[in-house]
Amino acid sequence: MISIPAFLATAPRHLFFTGKGGVGKTSIACACAALLVERRRRVLLVSTDPASNLDAVLQTRLASRPTPVAGLPSLQAMNIDPEQAARAYRERTIGPYRKVLPQPELALLEERLSGACTVEVAAFDEFALLLGDDDRTQQFDHVIFDTAPTGHTLRLLELPAAWTGFLETAPGDVSCLGPLSGLRTQHDRYARTVAALVDPARTAVILVARPDRGALMEAARASTELRGQAMTNQLLVVNGVFRAADRSDGLAVALERRGTEALACMPAEIAPLPRAEVPLLGVNIVGLDALRSMFAPKVIAPGKPIEAALPKGIGSLGQLARELGGSDHGLVMVMGKGGVGKTTVAAALAISLARRGLAVHLTTTDPAQHLRETLQAEVAGLRVSYIDPTREARQYRERMLQAARATLTAEKLALYEEELKSPCYDELAVFLAFSHIVMDARKELVVVDTAPTGHTLLLLDTAGAYHRQLTQQASSAPGRIKTPLMMLQDPEYTKVVIVALPETTPVLEARALQDDLRRAKIEPFAWVVNGSFAAAQPCDPVLRARAAAEIEQIRKVGDFARRVALIPFQAEEPVGVSRLAALTETGDA
Repeated sequence: MISIPAFLATAPRHLFFTGKGGVGKTSIACACAALLVERRRRVLLVSTDPASNLDAVLQTRLASRPTPVAGLPSLQAMNIDPEQAARAYRERTIGPYRKVLPQPELALLEERLSGACTVEVAAFDEFALLLGDDDRTQQFDHVIFDTAPTGHTLRLLELPAAWTGFLETAPGDVSCLGPLSGLRTQHDRYARTVAALVDPARTAVILVARPDRGALMEAARASTELRGQAMTNQLLVVNGVFRAADRSDGLAVALERRGTEALACMPAEIAPLPRAEVPLLGVNIVGLDALRSMFAPKVIAPGKPIEAALPKGIGSLGQLARELGGSDHGLVMVMGKGGVGKTTVAAALAISLARRGLAVHLTTTDPAQHLRETLQAEVAGLRVSYIDPTREARQYRERMLQAARATLTAEKLALYEEELKSPCYDELAVFLAFSHIVMDARKELVVVDTAPTGHTLLLLDTAGAYHRQLTQQASSAPGRIKTPLMMLQDPEYTKVVIVALPETTPVLEARALQDDLRRAKIEPFAWVVNGSFAAAQPCDPVLRARAAAEIEQIRKVGDFARRVALIPFQAEEPVGVSRLAALTETGDA
């Protein structure tokens, strides 16, 4: 066991914080940055998460350039805004060709750069500028990256090698990345980025997890994949380790036992790693005082159970399931930040609907695919499937090549095959698989456990681009096509359920997601506030303090959500069909 302060005393210049969503990556990253600053180090803290919450935690309005953090003069922070980065990337790529290319070819280039993959590439391009160009960060002693949830982060970290390989072999033509001859000029910077990532003297990866089975398994997967990319300097931080102060509180004792058992059965892939533990705190980690308390928490005295005056109008998951079961077809999309319990909610709703005698299809667009681990058994009337990004990309490329063989010469076919090696086509392949799922909901109830927020919004961006392309092609026959986006915008067909935890940052991020959906003309059907200590009425002092802090957040959700369902924190982890079914029994009369 190692303490975080001891680790930071000899930490390399670049620190990556990653892990399953909701485990506290941002809080730990910010607390480490604050501690380094207090040791007279100059630090740049960067978020590469599309659903960044650095602003809320640091209580400083940030931008896409380094901004001083109030109260910590030697700390600067910034968000890599994917949309802003994409706009700048498009202009850098298209600008030199505006007076060179004919208008039809320029229009083609602009269209190829309008998809979601360009957003991802642009975000990586900004990331590479910081990691691969030391001149840009020479005034800082440390650069800390608060990354997106694990699946997205692994995708981001794979890009340096993927783009490098693509640029070395791709033809000099226009691709979804832009003119490839221009992209080759970035080869050296991408190579320096790869070199920095794999050098243990320059970069360390901090795998953040919670003391629960799912988060530790995710950390193990991330650790294995990162080692496969030669990123071997790793530290495991287990956040939220709980020790019950009130042994008469059954909920507290059960929570401690769950954590102890999860740590005792830690996956073999991460068991040998150096490990640090951070205790569960009774406060939301917002502001400098809370950040400083992470590594030196105050003891909370025992007291009476909180009288949780929950706001009126808060319903149960059972009531929500009953409303969703009013139709025998349609799409239920469960969305939210990683780690808030989307998979649990999606599985519980699907089981409840299937037990009503409805034909239900439960599927996931999350590359982490936690559904199987959550269900643990089959359910009558419930069909379960997975959108596997790797398989979908392989099959998509095979279909495209098979179709091209009939029309292209051998030389052009070879060029097309090189084009298809671009990682951008992975996102398109997943979108096409998702589109089939959307259309399947015409004949059955389809419950979708979506990927963490940032990845899902990229999927919706692709839906928007696809919609624009189809409607332009069918402009001579309006009303004769139905695009996936049109189906998502139909409130009778699609019901979006947003899941959040009753904490400051998850609620802020979920509201931002709701705003993004509304801009896409998709109106959320309901919110689910998961894992509420206030609803569970604990006695333990730490849990009691957390319960008290929840009330304001639950009230806020009630103010801007049309329907709200509250799930109490469960003494036993909600895995397996019987425990999942129990989540919808209350209020399901």
